[in-house]
Amino acid sequence: MPRYALKIEYHGQPYSGWQRQNDRPSIQGEIEAALAKLEPRAHTISAAGRTDAGVHALAQVAHCELEKVWNPFRLSEALNFHLKPAPVSIIDCAAVDDDWHARFTALERQYFFRLLVRRAPCGHQAGLVWQVQNPLDIDAMREGAAHLIGRHDFTTFRSSICQAKSPVKNLDVLDIEQVQTRWGTEVQFHVHARSFLHNQVRSFVGTLERVGAGTWSPDRVKEALEARARDACGPVSPPRGLYLEHVVYPTDPFADSKATEPTPNEAV
Repeated sequence: MPRYALKIEYHGQPYSGWQRQNDRPSIQGEIEAALAKLEPRAHTISAAGRTDAGVHALAQVAHCELEKVWNPFRLSEALNFHLKPAPVSIIDCAAVDDDWHARFTALERQYFFRLLVRRAPCGHQAGLVWQVQNPLDIDAMREGAAHLIGRHDFTTFRSSICQAKSPVKNLDVLDIEQVQTRWGTEVQFHVHARSFLHNQVRSFVGTLERVGAGTWSPDRVKEALEARARDACGPVSPPRGLYLEHVVYPTDPFADSKATEPTPNEAV
């Protein structure tokens, strides 16, 4: 059966997360239902990462298998038609080899977190950022974040319901920058690793926000890491500021996808 990689954008607020659930809406469920409109049968798709309830994606990646051979551009158009009005969009599509896997072929997941610092309540950005009211010390946050880079036992920053076999992970990047946007001052986190524990990124952000607020010293992050105990973690940030930004593969499956876009007169 032909296999296709899908690059997916979604607003996570209405959903219980990526993973399909019988009694709750999910992004996986939305896309599988759209696939069933194209080929009426049960579909199961696999994703690069299972985002939590309320978490967004700029470029989640999943793969599906279909009986019919599709032009990738036409497949994305058909899926987007059947996904309406859900806040889920197929922004790219490519044919891939039968052994290509959205999860297991991936080399790195890159997450992005938006923390808005302003007094006035959110309007347009409600549900898309975590808002705090008081200024944060970015230098102190960076100093605390430096303790987390590298290979560590991240038990402290792991949800109690995490199903990963080991708490040991390698954190490649945890960059923090302060930028001025039209909405106000944002503290933005860029977090990269091959894989993550459940709630790991949100635990990092919530803890480092406490450092920026002056409640924690930067060295307390190191102490929390070395404690290897969940109760040593700071508060977990809400999901609404978190985005799956990019998934890295040995070869970008979407690199040549635009070349397959049909001309306006080409038949479906």
